[in-house]
Amino acid sequence: MDEDLIGALGRYAARLHETIGDSHHVASPLGAWLLLALTAARDTGGELAETLGVEPARAAEMAAALLNEPHPLVAAATAMWHTANATDQQAWREALPEATEFGPVPDKAGLDRWAREHTLGLIDRFPGGPDPRTLLMLAGALATRVPWENQFAVTSASQLGDTSPWASSLTHVLHGYSNGGTFVARTRDAGHVIVHAAPAVRDHAILYVVSVAAADDVPALSVLAAAQEIAVLVARGRQQEVRVPLRDLPLGETPLWRIWEGTAYGDDDKHSAVLPCWTAAGEHDLSAAGLGFDVAGRLLGGDELQAVQVTVARYGRAGFEAAGLTTMRVGGSLPERGLARFAELRFGHPHAVVAVTAGEDSPWHGVPVFSAWVSEPEDVPEQDLDEDLD
Repeated sequence: MDEDLIGALGRYAARLHETIGDSHHVASPLGAWLLLALTAARDTGGELAETLGVEPARAAEMAAALLNEPHPLVAAATAMWHTANATDQQAWREALPEATEFGPVPDKAGLDRWAREHTLGLIDRFPGGPDPRTLLMLAGALATRVPWENQFAVTSASQLGDTSPWASSLTHVLHGYSNGGTFVARTRDAGHVIVHAAPAVRDHAILYVVSVAAADDVPALSVLAAAQEIAVLVARGRQQEVRVPLRDLPLGETPLWRIWEGTAYGDDDKHSAVLPCWTAAGEHDLSAAGLGFDVAGRLLGGDELQAVQVTVARYGRAGFEAAGLTTMRVGGSLPERGLARFAELRFGHPHAVVAVTAGEDSPWHGVPVFSAWVSEPEDVPEQDLDEDLD
Protein backbone atom coordinates (compact mmCIF):
# COMPACT_ATOMS: atom_id res chain seq x y z
CA MET A 1 0.00 0.00 0.00
CA ASP A 2 1.29 3.43 -0.96
CA GLU A 3 1.16 5.80 2.01
CA ASP A 4 1.38 8.83 -0.29
CA LEU A 5 -1.68 7.62 -2.17
CA ILE A 6 -3.74 7.15 1.00
CA GLY A 7 -2.89 10.65 2.18
CA ALA A 8 -3.59 12.20 -1.22
CA LEU A 9 -6.96 10.46 -1.47
CA GLY A 10 -7.92 11.58 2.02
CA ARG A 11 -7.23 15.20 1.20
CA TYR A 12 -9.02 14.99 -2.14
CA ALA A 13 -12.03 13.34 -0.48
CA ALA A 14 -12.25 16.29 1.91
CA ARG A 15 -12.25 18.70 -1.05
CA LEU A 16 -14.94 16.76 -2.91
CA HIS A 17 -17.28 16.26 0.03
CA GLU A 18 -16.93 19.92 1.02
CA THR A 19 -18.00 20.89 -2.51
CA ILE A 20 -20.99 18.51 -2.44
CA GLY A 21 -22.11 19.56 1.04
CA ASP A 22 -23.86 17.66 3.83
CA SER A 23 -26.92 16.51 1.92
CA HIS A 24 -27.57 12.77 1.56
CA HIS A 25 -25.14 11.58 -1.09
CA VAL A 26 -22.59 9.05 -2.26
CA ALA A 27 -19.42 9.91 -4.16
CA SER A 28 -16.20 8.35 -5.35
CA PRO A 29 -13.27 10.62 -4.55
CA LEU A 30 -11.01 7.87 -5.90
CA GLY A 31 -12.88 7.91 -9.23
CA ALA A 32 -12.43 11.65 -9.64
CA TRP A 33 -8.79 11.53 -8.52
CA LEU A 34 -7.94 8.71 -10.95
CA LEU A 35 -9.39 10.58 -13.90
CA LEU A 36 -7.54 13.73 -12.92
CA ALA A 37 -4.30 11.72 -12.66
CA LEU A 38 -4.68 10.63 -16.28
CA THR A 39 -4.06 14.23 -17.35
CA ALA A 40 -0.77 14.42 -15.45
CA ALA A 41 1.31 13.90 -18.62
CA ARG A 42 0.41 17.43 -19.72
CA ASP A 43 1.12 19.02 -16.35
CA THR A 44 4.83 19.76 -16.76
CA GLY A 45 4.55 22.76 -14.47
CA GLY A 46 3.06 20.92 -11.52
CA GLU A 47 -0.13 22.98 -11.46
CA LEU A 48 -2.18 19.99 -10.26
CA ALA A 49 0.26 18.94 -7.54
CA GLU A 50 -1.64 20.59 -4.68
CA THR A 51 -4.99 19.18 -5.80
CA LEU A 52 -3.67 15.69 -6.47
CA GLY A 53 -1.71 15.74 -3.23
CA VAL A 54 1.46 14.52 -4.96
CA GLU A 55 3.50 15.56 -7.96
CA PRO A 56 1.59 14.88 -11.21
CA ALA A 57 4.11 12.34 -12.48
CA ARG A 58 3.82 10.45 -9.19
CA ALA A 59 0.03 10.56 -9.42
CA ALA A 60 0.20 9.07 -12.91
CA GLU A 61 2.32 6.19 -11.57
CA MET A 62 -0.14 5.55 -8.74
CA ALA A 63 -3.12 5.60 -11.09
CA ALA A 64 -1.44 3.18 -13.47
CA ALA A 65 -0.66 0.76 -10.62
CA LEU A 66 -4.32 0.68 -9.55
CA LEU A 67 -5.72 0.40 -13.07
CA ASN A 68 -3.25 -2.20 -14.33
CA GLU A 69 -3.80 -4.42 -11.29
CA PRO A 70 -7.49 -4.03 -10.35
CA HIS A 71 -8.86 -5.27 -7.05
CA PRO A 72 -10.89 -8.52 -7.33
CA LEU A 73 -13.94 -6.88 -5.72
CA VAL A 74 -13.83 -3.56 -7.57
CA ALA A 75 -14.39 -3.21 -11.30
CA ALA A 76 -12.21 -0.37 -12.56
CA ALA A 77 -11.96 1.07 -16.07
CA THR A 78 -10.78 4.26 -17.71
CA ALA A 79 -10.94 5.57 -21.25
CA MET A 80 -9.68 8.51 -23.25
CA TRP A 81 -11.46 9.15 -26.53
CA HIS A 82 -10.52 11.72 -29.15
CA THR A 83 -11.94 13.36 -32.23
CA ALA A 84 -10.24 14.09 -35.53
CA ASN A 85 -9.51 17.60 -34.26
CA ALA A 86 -7.40 16.38 -31.34
CA THR A 87 -3.63 16.68 -31.66
CA ASP A 88 -0.78 14.55 -30.29
CA GLN A 89 -2.92 11.43 -30.25
CA GLN A 90 0.07 9.09 -30.21
CA ALA A 91 1.68 11.05 -27.38
CA TRP A 92 -1.50 10.66 -25.37
CA ARG A 93 -1.62 6.93 -25.97
CA GLU A 94 1.95 6.48 -24.76
CA ALA A 95 1.28 8.47 -21.59
CA LEU A 96 -1.78 6.50 -20.50
CA PRO A 97 -1.84 3.32 -18.38
CA GLU A 98 -1.94 0.15 -20.44
CA ALA A 99 -5.42 -0.66 -19.15
CA THR A 100 -6.91 2.63 -20.36
CA GLU A 101 -9.05 2.37 -23.47
CA PHE A 102 -8.04 4.77 -26.24
CA GLY A 103 -9.69 5.61 -29.55
CA PRO A 104 -12.29 7.75 -31.31
CA VAL A 105 -15.26 9.09 -29.31
CA PRO A 106 -18.08 6.49 -29.39
CA ASP A 107 -21.60 7.43 -30.41
CA LYS A 108 -24.30 7.82 -27.75
CA ALA A 109 -25.23 4.14 -27.84
CA GLY A 110 -21.57 3.20 -27.48
CA LEU A 111 -21.11 5.52 -24.51
CA ASP A 112 -24.17 4.09 -22.77
CA ARG A 113 -22.91 0.57 -23.45
CA TRP A 114 -19.51 1.47 -21.95
CA ALA A 115 -21.24 2.82 -18.84
CA ARG A 116 -23.31 -0.34 -18.35
CA GLU A 117 -20.43 -2.73 -18.97
CA HIS A 118 -18.05 -1.04 -16.56
CA THR A 119 -20.48 -0.26 -13.72
CA LEU A 120 -21.94 -3.78 -13.44
CA GLY A 121 -25.15 -2.45 -14.95
CA LEU A 122 -25.73 -0.07 -12.03
CA ILE A 123 -25.43 3.01 -14.27
CA ASP A 124 -27.12 2.47 -17.61
CA ARG A 125 -26.67 5.89 -19.19
CA PHE A 126 -23.53 7.84 -19.86
CA PRO A 127 -23.98 11.46 -18.74
CA GLY A 128 -24.36 13.58 -21.84
CA GLY A 129 -23.34 12.48 -25.30
CA PRO A 130 -20.98 13.25 -28.16
CA ASP A 131 -20.57 16.92 -28.97
CA PRO A 132 -19.16 18.22 -32.25
CA ARG A 133 -16.93 20.60 -30.29
CA THR A 134 -15.31 17.82 -28.26
CA LEU A 135 -11.55 17.37 -28.63
CA LEU A 136 -10.95 14.84 -25.89
CA MET A 137 -13.29 12.91 -23.61
CA LEU A 138 -12.11 11.06 -20.51
CA ALA A 139 -14.15 8.55 -18.54
CA GLY A 140 -13.54 6.44 -15.48
CA ALA A 141 -15.73 3.85 -13.80
CA LEU A 142 -15.54 2.08 -10.45
CA ALA A 143 -18.12 -0.44 -9.31
CA THR A 144 -18.68 -3.16 -6.78
CA ARG A 145 -21.48 -5.60 -5.96
CA VAL A 146 -20.68 -7.82 -3.00
CA PRO A 147 -22.55 -10.00 -0.48
CA TRP A 148 -21.68 -9.64 3.16
CA GLU A 149 -19.55 -12.35 4.72
CA ASN A 150 -22.24 -12.48 7.43
CA GLN A 151 -25.75 -11.37 6.50
CA PHE A 152 -27.44 -8.92 8.86
CA ALA A 153 -30.38 -9.87 11.03
CA VAL A 154 -33.43 -7.60 11.16
CA THR A 155 -34.71 -5.87 14.28
CA SER A 156 -37.18 -3.20 15.27
CA ALA A 157 -36.25 0.39 14.48
CA SER A 158 -36.95 1.21 18.13
CA GLN A 159 -33.52 -0.27 18.86
CA LEU A 160 -32.04 2.94 17.45
CA GLY A 161 -32.97 4.57 20.76
CA ASP A 162 -35.53 7.05 22.03
CA THR A 163 -33.56 10.07 20.83
CA SER A 164 -33.19 8.87 17.23
CA PRO A 165 -35.45 10.65 14.74
CA TRP A 166 -35.31 7.49 12.63
CA ALA A 167 -36.67 5.23 15.37
CA SER A 168 -40.21 6.46 14.71
CA SER A 169 -39.94 7.03 10.96
CA LEU A 170 -38.64 3.53 10.20
CA THR A 171 -40.12 0.15 11.08
CA HIS A 172 -37.15 -2.22 10.75
CA VAL A 173 -33.39 -1.81 10.71
CA LEU A 174 -30.36 -4.07 10.40
CA HIS A 175 -28.70 -5.76 13.39
CA GLY A 176 -25.22 -7.16 13.03
CA TYR A 177 -21.88 -8.12 14.53
CA SER A 178 -18.41 -7.96 13.01
CA ASN A 179 -15.49 -9.70 14.67
CA GLY A 180 -13.19 -6.86 15.62
CA GLY A 181 -14.99 -4.50 13.26
CA THR A 182 -17.72 -3.17 15.57
CA PHE A 183 -16.34 -0.83 18.20
CA VAL A 184 -16.13 2.63 19.73
CA ALA A 185 -13.21 4.74 18.54
CA ARG A 186 -11.47 7.91 19.65
CA THR A 187 -10.77 10.33 16.77
CA ARG A 188 -9.07 13.66 16.29
CA ASP A 189 -11.78 15.22 14.11
CA ALA A 190 -14.99 13.87 15.61
CA GLY A 191 -14.33 12.81 19.20
CA HIS A 192 -15.77 9.46 20.22
CA VAL A 193 -17.44 7.69 17.30
CA ILE A 194 -19.10 4.33 16.75
CA VAL A 195 -17.88 2.04 13.99
CA HIS A 196 -19.29 -0.95 12.15
CA ALA A 197 -17.15 -2.53 9.42
CA ALA A 198 -19.08 -5.01 7.30
CA PRO A 199 -16.70 -7.25 5.31
CA ALA A 200 -17.17 -8.86 1.92
CA VAL A 201 -14.64 -11.58 1.02
CA ARG A 202 -13.80 -13.35 -2.22
CA ASP A 203 -10.68 -15.43 -2.87
CA HIS A 204 -8.80 -13.83 0.04
CA ALA A 205 -9.62 -10.32 -1.24
CA ILE A 206 -11.64 -8.14 1.10
CA LEU A 207 -13.77 -5.02 0.82
CA TYR A 208 -14.94 -3.43 4.06
CA VAL A 209 -17.91 -1.07 4.15
CA VAL A 210 -17.25 1.02 7.24
CA SER A 211 -20.05 3.03 8.88
CA VAL A 212 -19.01 5.75 11.33
CA ALA A 213 -21.32 7.93 13.44
CA ALA A 214 -20.42 10.74 15.83
CA ALA A 215 -22.47 12.97 18.12
CA ASP A 216 -25.14 14.67 16.06
CA ASP A 217 -23.59 18.12 16.54
CA VAL A 218 -20.30 17.12 14.88
CA PRO A 219 -20.05 18.55 11.32
CA ALA A 220 -20.48 16.07 8.48
CA LEU A 221 -17.04 16.87 7.05
CA SER A 222 -15.40 15.98 10.37
CA VAL A 223 -17.25 12.65 10.51
CA LEU A 224 -16.33 11.87 6.90
CA ALA A 225 -12.68 12.68 7.61
CA ALA A 226 -12.72 10.41 10.65
CA ALA A 227 -14.40 7.66 8.61
CA GLN A 228 -11.69 7.84 5.94
CA GLU A 229 -8.96 7.38 8.54
CA ILE A 230 -10.74 4.59 10.41
CA ALA A 231 -11.57 2.73 7.19
CA VAL A 232 -7.88 2.63 6.27
CA LEU A 233 -6.98 1.36 9.76
CA VAL A 234 -9.65 -1.35 9.47
CA ALA A 235 -8.27 -2.46 6.10
CA ARG A 236 -4.79 -2.65 7.64
CA GLY A 237 -6.02 -4.53 10.71
CA ARG A 238 -4.91 -1.66 12.94
CA GLN A 239 -8.23 -0.54 14.44
CA GLN A 240 -6.86 -1.23 17.92
CA GLU A 241 -4.94 2.04 17.59
CA VAL A 242 -8.18 4.03 18.00
CA ARG A 243 -10.46 1.49 19.69
CA VAL A 244 -11.83 2.50 23.09
CA PRO A 245 -12.36 -0.33 25.65
CA LEU A 246 -15.91 -0.38 26.99
CA ARG A 247 -14.54 -0.29 30.54
CA ASP A 248 -13.34 3.25 29.80
CA LEU A 249 -16.90 4.36 29.05
CA PRO A 250 -19.75 4.82 31.55
CA LEU A 251 -22.56 2.30 31.75
CA GLY A 252 -25.90 3.51 30.47
CA GLU A 253 -27.40 5.04 27.35
CA THR A 254 -26.43 7.83 24.99
CA PRO A 255 -27.70 8.59 21.48
CA LEU A 256 -24.72 6.56 20.18
CA TRP A 257 -24.76 3.48 22.41
CA ARG A 258 -26.20 1.47 25.27
CA ILE A 259 -23.60 -0.18 27.53
CA TRP A 260 -24.36 -2.76 30.22
CA GLU A 261 -22.70 -5.61 32.09
CA GLY A 262 -23.58 -9.30 32.07
CA THR A 263 -22.04 -12.76 31.89
CA ALA A 264 -20.63 -14.20 28.68
CA TYR A 265 -18.00 -16.61 27.43
CA GLY A 266 -14.71 -14.79 27.89
CA ASP A 267 -14.21 -11.31 29.31
CA ASP A 268 -13.67 -9.42 26.06
CA ASP A 269 -15.95 -6.56 25.10
CA LYS A 270 -18.99 -7.65 23.09
CA HIS A 271 -20.33 -5.27 20.45
CA SER A 272 -23.26 -5.27 18.08
CA ALA A 273 -24.72 -2.55 15.88
CA VAL A 274 -28.11 -1.44 14.64
CA LEU A 275 -28.16 0.64 11.48
CA PRO A 276 -30.54 1.40 8.63
CA CYS A 277 -30.63 0.31 5.04
CA TRP A 278 -29.94 3.13 2.61
CA THR A 279 -29.65 3.96 -1.04
CA ALA A 280 -28.16 7.03 -2.65
CA ALA A 281 -27.75 8.38 -6.15
CA GLY A 282 -26.50 11.65 -7.48
CA GLU A 283 -24.75 13.69 -10.10
CA HIS A 284 -21.90 15.92 -8.97
CA ASP A 285 -20.42 18.83 -10.91
CA LEU A 286 -16.63 18.51 -10.78
CA SER A 287 -15.86 21.75 -12.58
CA ALA A 288 -15.80 23.78 -9.35
CA ALA A 289 -12.52 25.45 -8.48
CA GLY A 290 -10.38 23.35 -6.16
CA LEU A 291 -11.25 19.95 -7.62
CA GLY A 292 -8.61 20.26 -10.34
CA PHE A 293 -10.69 19.63 -13.44
CA ASP A 294 -10.76 23.30 -14.42
CA VAL A 295 -6.95 23.28 -14.42
CA ALA A 296 -6.81 19.94 -16.25
CA GLY A 297 -9.15 21.24 -18.95
CA ARG A 298 -6.89 24.19 -19.57
CA LEU A 299 -3.80 21.99 -19.66
CA LEU A 300 -5.48 19.79 -22.25
CA GLY A 301 -5.95 22.80 -24.50
CA GLY A 302 -9.73 23.09 -24.39
CA ASP A 303 -11.84 26.22 -24.21
CA GLU A 304 -14.81 24.40 -22.73
CA LEU A 305 -14.98 21.94 -19.85
CA GLN A 306 -17.63 19.58 -18.57
CA ALA A 307 -16.71 17.36 -15.63
CA VAL A 308 -19.37 15.25 -13.94
CA GLN A 309 -19.57 12.27 -11.62
CA VAL A 310 -22.68 10.07 -11.50
CA THR A 311 -22.93 7.73 -8.49
CA VAL A 312 -25.31 5.13 -7.07
CA ALA A 313 -25.10 2.94 -3.98
CA ARG A 314 -27.23 0.56 -1.94
CA TYR A 315 -26.53 -0.77 1.56
CA GLY A 316 -28.85 -3.64 2.47
CA ARG A 317 -29.30 -6.75 4.52
CA ALA A 318 -27.51 -9.08 2.11
CA GLY A 319 -24.77 -6.88 0.71
CA PHE A 320 -23.49 -3.63 -0.77
CA GLU A 321 -23.35 -2.31 -4.29
CA ALA A 322 -22.03 0.97 -5.62
CA ALA A 323 -20.86 2.50 -8.86
CA GLY A 324 -19.34 5.80 -9.87
CA LEU A 325 -18.91 7.07 -13.42
CA THR A 326 -16.66 10.11 -13.75
CA THR A 327 -16.44 11.93 -17.06
CA MET A 328 -14.55 14.91 -18.36
CA ARG A 329 -15.01 16.58 -21.71
CA VAL A 330 -12.44 19.01 -23.05
CA GLY A 331 -13.81 21.17 -26.04
CA GLY A 332 -12.97 -23.83 18.42
CA SER A 333 -13.69 -24.45 22.38
CA LEU A 334 -15.62 -22.10 24.65
CA PRO A 335 -13.63 -20.21 27.30
CA GLU A 336 -14.80 -19.88 30.88
CA ARG A 337 -17.54 -17.41 31.63
CA GLY A 338 -16.44 -14.07 32.96
CA LEU A 339 -17.77 -10.56 33.51
CA ALA A 340 -18.06 -8.73 30.21
CA ARG A 341 -19.49 -5.48 28.96
CA PHE A 342 -21.90 -5.30 26.06
CA ALA A 343 -22.60 -2.44 23.70
CA GLU A 344 -25.23 -1.95 21.05
CA LEU A 345 -24.06 0.85 18.78
CA ARG A 346 -26.80 3.00 17.35
CA PHE A 347 -26.49 4.51 13.91
CA GLY A 348 -29.66 6.48 14.54
CA HIS A 349 -28.79 9.80 12.92
CA PRO A 350 -26.76 10.98 9.90
CA HIS A 351 -23.43 9.19 9.62
CA ALA A 352 -20.56 8.49 7.27
CA VAL A 353 -19.83 5.31 5.32
CA VAL A 354 -16.57 4.46 3.52
CA ALA A 355 -15.88 1.38 1.40
CA VAL A 356 -12.19 0.44 1.52
CA THR A 357 -10.32 -2.38 -0.22
CA ALA A 358 -7.83 -4.72 1.39
CA GLY A 359 -5.43 -7.37 0.16
CA GLU A 360 -1.79 -7.84 1.06
CA ASP A 361 0.80 -7.22 -1.66
CA SER A 362 -1.71 -5.25 -3.72
CA PRO A 363 -1.67 -1.54 -4.64
CA TRP A 364 -5.33 -1.52 -3.53
CA HIS A 365 -4.54 -2.41 0.11
CA GLY A 366 -6.21 0.22 2.26
CA VAL A 367 -7.60 2.32 -0.62
CA PRO A 368 -10.96 4.04 0.10
CA VAL A 369 -13.17 3.57 -2.99
CA PHE A 370 -16.56 5.07 -2.13
CA SER A 371 -17.73 7.34 0.67
CA ALA A 372 -21.21 8.47 1.65
CA TRP A 373 -23.06 10.74 4.05
CA VAL A 374 -26.23 8.94 5.09
CA SER A 375 -29.05 11.26 6.18
CA GLU A 376 -32.04 9.66 4.43
CA PRO A 377 -32.42 6.09 5.76
CA GLU A 378 -34.81 3.54 4.35
CA ASP A 379 -36.86 0.73 5.84
CA VAL A 380 -35.71 -2.84 5.41
CA PRO A 381 -37.44 -3.99 2.19
CA GLU A 382 -40.42 -6.25 2.77
CA GLN A 383 -38.77 -9.09 0.85
CA ASP A 384 -35.86 -9.02 3.31
CA LEU A 385 -38.04 -9.43 6.39
CA ASP A 386 -38.40 -12.71 8.19
CA GLU A 387 -40.34 -13.87 11.23
CA ASP A 388 -37.46 -14.18 13.70
CA LEU A 389 -37.00 -10.48 14.39
CA ASP A 390 -34.92 -9.55 17.39
